[in-house]
Amino acid sequence: MTWRLRLGVNIDHVATIRNARGGAHPDPARAAAAAAAAGADGITIHLREDRRHIRDGDLDAIRTASSLPINLEMAATDEMTDIACRYRPHAACLVPEKREERTTEGGLDVAGLHNQISPIVRRLREAGARVSLFIEPDPVQIAVAEVMGAPVVELHTGKYAELWIEGGADAAAPELARLQAAAEDARKRGIEPHAGHGLTFENVGPVAAIPELAELNIGHFLIGEAIFIGFEAAIREIRRCMDEAREKASG
Repeated sequence: MTWRLRLGVNIDHVATIRNARGGAHPDPARAAAAAAAAGADGITIHLREDRRHIRDGDLDAIRTASSLPINLEMAATDEMTDIACRYRPHAACLVPEKREERTTEGGLDVAGLHNQISPIVRRLREAGARVSLFIEPDPVQIAVAEVMGAPVVELHTGKYAELWIEGGADAAAPELARLQAAAEDARKRGIEPHAGHGLTFENVGPVAAIPELAELNIGHFLIGEAIFIGFEAAIREIRRCMDEAREKASG
């Protein structure tokens, strides 16, 4: 069975640019509205502990600016869980977070952190959020996600993207196979698989062609491309690449 592939647009780095000057421009809420106009299916935002991009005040502004479902990326901490339970986003995606990192590095070790993460998953689900776990495409992590009762996993495509930069499709093929196997495994366990991190016009096609995937989350690349072709144009082009790959894969 082939699902329609949804596109979640991460607008964190609109806020990064805004915060570089300390003012109000560019406005992430305006970016959310533009993403909706360009055909995005959802808005992803990461409220980090250090507030380096999205800030608390952005949460309600983004919700007001767009009717698209919001996917709130968050660290597995009491502070963020309290915020998410009050905010009640459509989805809450637990991700690893380090203050010294430039961006999210790798997937969350839900197996090793089971005792910390499991109560948070339960609280978020009780608050009405659709919980997602951002993990490596690894069968152990997927099995633990099932035990925790997480309805969604987002597979980390960072290694795939790095291998593509080093040697193109051939170099990335082994990691693509891991993503495929992980997506199949998740579906068999009743978990909806998503994917994201480092995806571009050039490398998104093979990932989009994985029939079990339901959603891709893409952000930094689209914000960068907006400098050259415009934000809405970049979203429309990644949407076209995704749809073309999915159509070819389905025959």
